[in-house]
Amino acid sequence: MPLQVWHPPRMGFLDKAKAAAGQAAGKAKAGVEDLQAKVDLGAAYDELGKTTFELIERGEVAHPKLDEAAEKIRTLRARAADGDEAAPAPDAPEPPQPHPDAPAT
Repeated sequence: MPLQVWHPPRMGFLDKAKAAAGQAAGKAKAGVEDLQAKVDLGAAYDELGKTTFELIERGEVAHPKLDEAAEKIRTLRARAADGDEAAPAPDAPEPPQPHPDAPAT
């Protein structure tokens, strides 16, 4: 009688699928954590920028490297304020536009 060697049981299809799903879940969780860290970092930079701009406007912080960015923010804020004043009131309906194929009147 030949000597039999013990082999570990082979993984079935469902076992492999469960293992793959577990690995995918782990990778997805790590990906979500990385993405959340990047979002948090962006929010921290945003807050730092807003605080820095406020300090510049109050004259508490000054540096030549900040001047251009601060001026850009001032310009964009002014443009946004002008756009808000020129926009129709939210209650006012927009006038109907003629269809491009309609004959001129």
